[in-house]
Amino acid sequence: RIRDGRMVRLIRQWVTVGIVDEHGHRQKSHCGTPQGAVISPLLANIYLHYSFDLWLNAWRKQAQGEVVMIRYADDAVLGFQKHQDARACQSLLQRRLMQFGLKVHPAKTRLVRFGRSALKQYEERPERGKPGTFDFLGFTHYIGRLHTGKDAVMRKTQRKRRQTQLKRIKQGLRQRLHNRPEETGQWLKRVVEGHINDYGVPFNSRALCQFVEEVKRMWLKSLRRRSQRHKMT
Repeated sequence: RIRDGRMVRLIRQWVTVGIVDEHGHRQKSHCGTPQGAVISPLLANIYLHYSFDLWLNAWRKQAQGEVVMIRYADDAVLGFQKHQDARACQSLLQRRLMQFGLKVHPAKTRLVRFGRSALKQYEERPERGKPGTFDFLGFTHYIGRLHTGKDAVMRKTQRKRRQTQLKRIKQGLRQRLHNRPEETGQWLKRVVEGHINDYGVPFNSRALCQFVEEVKRMWLKSLRRRSQRHKMT
């Protein structure tokens, strides 16, 4: 809850500040958040707090099993102990959000079997289906088995995030083709260290090693191309 009067006035001004179209004409607005504005994440969180968080906290008290909610900005993961609770919440939540002019993303909203016992249940009854996976905050979450034989929730770098970072590095190497190798190497070191700091979590070493090896391959290819150009000149 925001009690600072200055912040409340600032929020009110942002909501009604209006927009400028592609022709440079200013248009009034009475609701909504400006696309790309620095205040938009705060306004969206306030809106979702009342339309989503408070409603779900009240609803899960009547659920038959335990309900867990994790939300970051407009991404959320809901965990249900009972399958019937998941089905009921999915239907009710869609109607709840529609009342506030919101809707869930159809491609990103799905029910999956998950949890530490999901893999064991699948082995005992294959007809129930394999445990699912889901992407959240840059990681793909899945159920894996430890060397001790116990099952655990594991995370690995989301494929889309890894490919995007590799693409950026490839573009950066092209832009620095004429730079001194020492300078490019220092830049590349900072980028790789930043990626490892962001995604260096337990059980993600394989994905990180693959990322580092791919960066090495691109770096070597860039050095060879640079050497060939110097020979030509």
